[in-house]
Amino acid sequence: MIGWIVLGVLALFVGTLVVRAALFRAPEETAATPANVQVDAAKAAEALAALVRCKTVSHADPALDDAAEFTRLEALLPILYPLVHRTLTREKIPPRGLLYRWKGGNADAPLVLTAHYDVVPADGDGWDGDPFSGEITEGLIHGRGTLDTKCTLAAILTAAETLIAQGFVPARDIYFCFGGDEEVMGGGAKAIAATLEARGVKPLMVVDEGGAIVENVFPGVAQPCALIGIAEKGSVNYTATALSAGGHSSAPPVNSPLTLLSDAVRCIRQKPFRFRITEPARALVRHLAPHSTFVYRLIFANLWAFAPVLDMITRKSGGELNALFRTTVAFTVMRGGDAANVLPQSAELTMNVRVLPGESIQSTLQGLRARITDKRVAIALLRGLAPSQVSSTAGEGYAALTQSIREVYAGVLTSPYLMIAASDARHYERICRHVFRFSGMPLTSAERKMIHGVNERIPVAKQADAARFFMRLMDNAAGCA
Repeated sequence: MIGWIVLGVLALFVGTLVVRAALFRAPEETAATPANVQVDAAKAAEALAALVRCKTVSHADPALDDAAEFTRLEALLPILYPLVHRTLTREKIPPRGLLYRWKGGNADAPLVLTAHYDVVPADGDGWDGDPFSGEITEGLIHGRGTLDTKCTLAAILTAAETLIAQGFVPARDIYFCFGGDEEVMGGGAKAIAATLEARGVKPLMVVDEGGAIVENVFPGVAQPCALIGIAEKGSVNYTATALSAGGHSSAPPVNSPLTLLSDAVRCIRQKPFRFRITEPARALVRHLAPHSTFVYRLIFANLWAFAPVLDMITRKSGGELNALFRTTVAFTVMRGGDAANVLPQSAELTMNVRVLPGESIQSTLQGLRARITDKRVAIALLRGLAPSQVSSTAGEGYAALTQSIREVYAGVLTSPYLMIAASDARHYERICRHVFRFSGMPLTSAERKMIHGVNERIPVAKQADAARFFMRLMDNAAGCA
């Protein structure tokens, strides 16, 4: 009798899982007719190439920046985009920001588009050519910033230049906000956002860099997916420090500063931060999992039952999927002694921690200290950014964004997601509840690895498509009621 009861309960359990998977459906999307949007691809490519040749490298120490290169880029923009600079107002916002305003028929709830024009260093090691050549060969634009994010800045301005030439006047104001120190968590975008706040600007939405159209990033989904960041993880640096009396390496003690730090690394790896499904991650599952294979639909439609399994899978796999569901710790820098036969008196480890929304810089610090039980290792906060707020996808702005994507990139799925990197977007939360992170173009896995890497480049056709996307976005968003 008990056996039959157990079998019945098991059958009911399995049946519930299967029924939930069968009924799992993605939110309906409004159909969009592909738009016939014309852009001069060659001209758009040449403009981006010219911007790449400006060595606008930002450093943690501003004294290392070449101010002349930033000035050169600012002076180049009116030459590359003359109609924009005759039609829009432009002002410089210290410490390093450019604010454009395109006046429309209504100043209420404007569209705000952002990008940054500083780049990370590129010394040429490992590159096939000059990182700042801006060379265009075989349909590719080469150089630092072609993907992060001079491409976005150039696409926005190309879109505006093209629309102005066609006689387009937006129904509402449009702002372009370009920062020059995003790569070092500088104050450019923060100052621009504060300026807009002081002027009472309350945007319809803000669109910054971040998500892209990608393939094979969600288990079992073959279609290209446009991932729109509605939040981003915090990026915080902590240090672990261990001290000793030093000494000769011929008689090493049981524990030296470096072995203490190695043990600390092991402790953190053995006990990762807890698996947690945030609102952006849940939205991603809701939009994409129904398009997956049945086995994955079975798992994601029943996370109440399979969360422990997914926790185990993500722990072992690491990478982007793991980063979506937990605060992660990357061990990036370790410093110790200077001589091979001398025990160091101190050693220091730097950890870059990407913090989930809903957690904090302080709670993460406490979590690290709880994992490293050896009191000879001191954990301290170095610097960082807290997780962003979670933006709402309700409203006309997000609808205009997804419509614009589908008009330019037919057959693409759209979904909110949690951006695991950091951006300037968070600074605009003070003036807007609808801050989205989407770069307007497809990016392959290889291209995503080029960001901050070697041989960064973008196809000419892709740069033109990004401009087409921003043209549709300006039209659709500016026309919202």
